[in-house]
Amino acid sequence: MKHNNQLPNQHFRKEWQLRVKTWFDQPGRKLRRHNARIAKAARIAPRPIEKLRPAVRCQTLKYNTKVRSGRGFTLDELKAAKIAPKYAQTVGIVVDYRRRNRSEESLDINAARLKDYISRLVVLPKSSKKRTPEIVAAYKEAVQAKGPVAPITNPYVAEEPRVITEEEKKANNFYTLRQARANKRFRGVRDALAKAKAEEEAQKVKK
Repeated sequence: MKHNNQLPNQHFRKEWQLRVKTWFDQPGRKLRRHNARIAKAARIAPRPIEKLRPAVRCQTLKYNTKVRSGRGFTLDELKAAKIAPKYAQTVGIVVDYRRRNRSEESLDINAARLKDYISRLVVLPKSSKKRTPEIVAAYKEAVQAKGPVAPITNPYVAEEPRVITEEEKKANNFYTLRQARANKRFRGVRDALAKAKAEEEAQKVKK
């Protein structure tokens, strides 16, 4: 050993064989999950296996062109489709009380999904007395839908490469964004100054 260093004291006898965890039950778990899905499908038949979920965009600028299924519909989307949140949960619509709509586009798309789902929805009366023979026959002949209730399609189409125009070359995007940001930031102050100036001019006219 050289210099003023700590003496090596490696602990190599950890007896890891006594503490190692194995996952040999994964094939059995897979079979149990498969049987559970089949049992649930038979139990809820002829209702769809999956519930209706909203179409949302992935996060960050890199993935925001991709559309996927979200956790649940917002209260604004249910309101636009004229569906009560409590009723929605009883007819296979998932509700997410935390999600918010950041754009009119997402609100309109998901409201349209809800309206389309409700237009195709058939709800049996709770009371057996209100069930007509036609409804019972249609219920027995109904086929259970498997997979997504309303598959989500991505309307995004990549733009073809093109030549940059002279107008785009001359445009100063950085300045435009900073100017819009400044206008938004000082809007309240400028409106207050303009209002005060207008009142002052009105006082001068009265005198």
